[in-house]
Formats: sequence, C-alpha cells, structure tokens
Amino acid sequence: MAGEDDDGDAVSSTPGGFRLRWDVFLSFRGEDTRATITKSLYEALKSRGVRVFLDDDGLDRGDDIAPSLLEAIDDSAAAIVVLSRRYADSRWCLEELAKICESSRRCLILPVFYQVDPSDVRRQRGPFSEHFSAHELQYGNAVVSRWRSAMAKVGGKAGYVCNSSR
Repeated sequence: MAGEDDDGDAVSSTPGGFRLRWDVFLSFRGEDTRATITKSLYEALKSRGVRVFLDDDGLDRGDDIAPSLLEAIDDSAAAIVVLSRRYADSRWCLEELAKICESSRRCLILPVFYQVDPSDVRRQRGPFSEHFSAHELQYGNAVVSRWRSAMAKVGGKAGYVCNSSR
C-alpha cells in the first residue's frame, strides 16, 4: 500500500497501517554482483521512484551485521534477494536471508537466481552444499540449520533466472 508523506515523498505501509521507510531491501553478495546485476536492479528501481535500501558499505570479515541493516529489513515492504554462486559463502548474507524470512511484516520476497540453478539453491547442491558444510564446522548445526531453512524457503519461490553476466 503506497501513499505520500508530508513532503510529497512516496511511503509504503503495511495492511495494518504501519509506515515503512523502504519499498525494497536488496540482498546480495557484493563481490559477486555489486557491479553487475545488483547495480542494474538498483538503478532501474530508483529511476521508477522505488525506495531501495542498498548496503553500500559492505562488511569486513569478522564484523557483526550492523543493527541498521537488520532494521532496514524490518522497515521494508519487500526484499529482492540476488542469489549468486558465493551468496551462501557469506555468513552476513545468510543472516540477512534468515532475517528476511523471519520478518513478520514481509509482504514479498523475490529471488533472483544469478548464474545459479534454482534447484541447486533449493536443494543446496553444488557450491551451496560446500558453503553450508564449511559453515557447520565453524558455526555449528543450530545456526546453519536456520540459514539452510531460509535458503530452502527462498529457493522454493518463483523468481527471476538470469544467466547473463550483466
């Protein structure tokens, strides 16, 4: 549901009437897609007046996911998740994904399968299997089980398959 605030800017709201700051939260693995499909998606959405949250800063290895990032997920009407070969290699991407799936107000989750087979994502085969196995050694089964569940949920949704390198 969209309206305007006092400044004439578009705002999203949930069916319960909560005002949301962002229309779309864009989740992606920076080193895989920041300069390609993520950039194109961001620019296309912004040019159409869609308020998109994009984490421009990224995170350094060992850093915790920023509370502002988690707040942006909760304050978004939808999420576009760009799933690439190394998406599951990042614990931060997986934490974002789990938060997206757990968010109580989530209206829409749209996966973009970028140069990956949707069934590999859903069934966690290939690089996804390798990344999850490595994470289990480091973070344990309980944490990784949450991430696997989120990946299976998003991988099972109808989305957009993009095999080009743009």
